[in-house]
Amino acid sequence: MQNQGIKKIVLAYSGGLDTSAIIPWLKENYGGCEVVAFVADIGQDREDLVGVEKKALQSGASECHVVDLREAFIRDYVYPVLKTGALYEGTYLLGTSMARPIIAKAQVELALKVGADALCHGATGKGNDQVRFESTYTALAPQLKVVAPWREWNLRSREALLDYLKERNIPTTASLEKIYSRDENAWHISTEGGVLESPANANNDDCWVWTVDPKKAPDQAEQVTINVEKGEVVAVNGEALSPYQCLEKLNAIGAKHGVGRIDIVENRLVGMKSRGCYETPGGTIMMAALRAVEQLVLDRDSFKWRQQLGLEMSYVVYDGRWFAPLRRSLQASAESLAGEVNGEVVLELYKGHVNALQKTSANSLYSEAFATFGEDEVYDQSHAGGFIRLFSLSSRIRALNEKK
Repeated sequence: MQNQGIKKIVLAYSGGLDTSAIIPWLKENYGGCEVVAFVADIGQDREDLVGVEKKALQSGASECHVVDLREAFIRDYVYPVLKTGALYEGTYLLGTSMARPIIAKAQVELALKVGADALCHGATGKGNDQVRFESTYTALAPQLKVVAPWREWNLRSREALLDYLKERNIPTTASLEKIYSRDENAWHISTEGGVLESPANANNDDCWVWTVDPKKAPDQAEQVTINVEKGEVVAVNGEALSPYQCLEKLNAIGAKHGVGRIDIVENRLVGMKSRGCYETPGGTIMMAALRAVEQLVLDRDSFKWRQQLGLEMSYVVYDGRWFAPLRRSLQASAESLAGEVNGEVVLELYKGHVNALQKTSANSLYSEAFATFGEDEVYDQSHAGGFIRLFSLSSRIRALNEKK
C-alpha cells in the first residue's frame, strides 16, 4: 500500500478492538507513519476511559489526547436538535448521529494543532458513521487526507482482529464472547448484533444495558418537574442545572422506570436496513417536556412548521450533514420558534411511560375563557357559520359544477 505522503495521522480512538488494531495497521501500511490517538469523552462508561491512554501507547500510538466534550455535546448538539423535535423515522432520538460531528470536529482541531497530514476513523464500510465522520472532515479541513481501514484492509471478522493483535503482542480486553456491538454516550446507548440480527427474534435482557425492564419497574409512579426556557431544559425538580447535568439527572430517574426503550429496524443511509435496541431515558423525558410546552405556546401553523422542521432535521442529522448550510437554516428557524417556548411541566413516569400531567407557561395561548364548555362571553358561536361557508367554498363550487 502506498504511503500517499502521509507522515502523521490522527485517529478517532475508542480503545476498543477495531481501533486497537488500526494503530499498528496504519504504521505497517503507511510507511511507519506517526499515529496520534484522539479520544472523545462524550459521556460513555467511565470504565472505558480508564487506562485508555496507556492502551493507545501500548498499541503503538505516539501520543493520546483525551478531550472532555460532555457539556459541549449536550449544549451545542443535542439541545439544538431537541428544539426541532427531530425523530428519525418517527422513533429514533439520534444518539449516535448527533455525537459524530462533535467528535470529528474536535479530531480535526487536534490534527491541525499537531500538524497531521491525515485523519482516520474506525467506522465500517457498511454503516452511516463513515459518512458522518468524513462529511465533517471535508467541511472543516478538506486539505487533510482520510484513511478508512475497514474499506482497505483484509481483516473481516472479530476473530481476525484478535489474531492480528495477538501476533503483535498487543494486549486487549476484547473477546469472542462480546457478541453485541454497542455505542454509548451521555445521550443514549445502542445495541446491535447477536440475537438482534434476525428481526424474527425477540430481544432479550442482554439487549438492554441502562434501563430496568418496564415490567419490573417500580409499581409506584414518580413525578418529575421540568422547567423550560427558550426550548431548553434548564431545571429538574426545582434545581437549576447545566444541560449535561439535567440529562444526567433525568437519565437516572428515567432508567429506574424503564423509560426510553425502543427496538427498531431502521433504514441506513447506505441502503440496507439494520436493527438496534436504543435506550434514551433522559432524552425521552426531555422530549416529552418540550413538546408539552409547545402545545401551549405554538399556534397551529407554527406547530405544523416545527413538525416539518423536525422531519427534515432528522434526515439532515442522521445523514451527517451537520456543517451544511441546510442544517444551519433549519436550526435558525427552530431557534426562532423556541424563543417563546418557556414553561413548567410535571411529568409522570410509570413502567416505561412518560405522561405530562400539568403544564403552564406565561406565553400560553390556551384560554379557558374561549375553550370552556360552559357559558362564555367572549366567543360568538354564530360567527362559525360564515367561517365554514368560506372555508368550504371551493367544495361548494365544485359540487355546483357537477350538478350542471
